[in-house]
Amino acid sequence: MSERCPRLPAEAPQISSRWRRAFGLAGLTLLGWRVEGNLPNLRKFVVVVAPHTSNWDFIVGILVYFALRVDAAWLAKHTALAGPWGRLGRYLGAIAVDRSRAGDVVEICVEEFRRRERMMLAIAPEGTRRRVNEWKRGYHRIAVAAKVPIVPAALDFSRKVVRFGEPLTPSGDYDVDYAELRAFFSAKMARYPDQF
Repeated sequence: MSERCPRLPAEAPQISSRWRRAFGLAGLTLLGWRVEGNLPNLRKFVVVVAPHTSNWDFIVGILVYFALRVDAAWLAKHTALAGPWGRLGRYLGAIAVDRSRAGDVVEICVEEFRRRERMMLAIAPEGTRRRVNEWKRGYHRIAVAAKVPIVPAALDFSRKVVRFGEPLTPSGDYDVDYAELRAFFSAKMARYPDQF
């Protein structure tokens, strides 16, 4: 069962928990998914997860999160973290974001990178499950300001594989970096290819 998902390298942000790995591996096995590649042996980085066209993306992603035992942060609407779900969301790494103050998101994330010894920030760069012509640039602005690499992670529904690519050190030229990252993904990977 463990061949479905590698173990994280020593420097990667991780949580020591047997139940997380067992739970994640069981879920991946049940759904027939596996992981190819691995996260880098680095303490801090941004992961761009795509294509994002379905609520199933979250299910698969959370199972990989558990199976890897990764200590990941991700962005959630501050209203989604109110009430009983808020505690669970924060336990699972959610960082509250007020969308009415979108300009603050980059600074909030950069401050988290400064504050933490290890941090992986997972972002769906489309920002929605609907089709978009271009990704939102926030992931790149965060990586540049925090001076961390960007790792592509593809949710390939056509093969039931989550695939990690090599880290990209941002050049500072968004168009060049975007083209290189975007080439890692294709519409046929998406659960709904016409939405990517």
